[in-house]
Amino acid sequence: MAGELKDNRGRGEAEWRWPSVHPEGRKFGLIALVAALAVLFGLDWEYLGWPMLALTVFVFAFFRDPERVVPQGEHLIVSPADGLVSLITQVPPPPELQGDDGSGRGLGTEPVTRISIFMSVFDVHINRAPVSGTLQRVVYIPGKFLNADLDKASEENERQHMLIERADGVPIGFTQIAGLVARRIIPFVKPGDLLAAGQRIGLIRFGSRVDVYLPAGTDSRVLLGQKVVAGETVLAETGKQGLIEGVSL
Repeated sequence: MAGELKDNRGRGEAEWRWPSVHPEGRKFGLIALVAALAVLFGLDWEYLGWPMLALTVFVFAFFRDPERVVPQGEHLIVSPADGLVSLITQVPPPPELQGDDGSGRGLGTEPVTRISIFMSVFDVHINRAPVSGTLQRVVYIPGKFLNADLDKASEENERQHMLIERADGVPIGFTQIAGLVARRIIPFVKPGDLLAAGQRIGLIRFGSRVDVYLPAGTDSRVLLGQKVVAGETVLAETGKQGLIEGVSL
């Protein structure tokens, strides 16, 4: 993934810019805009036209695609999603990510730390690769559309599992989960693609969740209730363990 190198010694440039709108969302924004203008100026229904125009702004904002500065480090696992850390728990990986299906070794059957990130309709919904490596597996599973904040959403909702194998052979699994409002998971990548950490890999429309399965012997570096940023927040460092505490103020 090409990009400008920045570091903690001041190299690189920083400037504020309006985030772009992802192409996947432009068609929805334009449809909403045409409908709003038709109602507002064509039918002269101001009481309906102005709310529709506000909805158009929301649609464009929902599909915003800001640039991110991705921390570089072969042992770092960055957040694949913007949102709230809603669950941190020890669970066995999903069956679809456990064994070797011919595409590469899986995560095994022993419990590992799972970090669940809930994305509200106000969060950026572009998902990013948590590590650099080869995308070995993509498994789509149709399902329900329960509230993505619920623990059982990991097993019952529409979801898509992905498995990335790093250059050192360590597999990292994560799952995109559709939510109560989300109705479609859209991938940007396919098995065999070589990914960079923080690279855009897909989106989930209108509220959802992403689960990340950390390798054995690795603890979370984020806390329950913490807000994380896709491609920037470091979720964990492989092989690092230890209790981290925080205080809600």
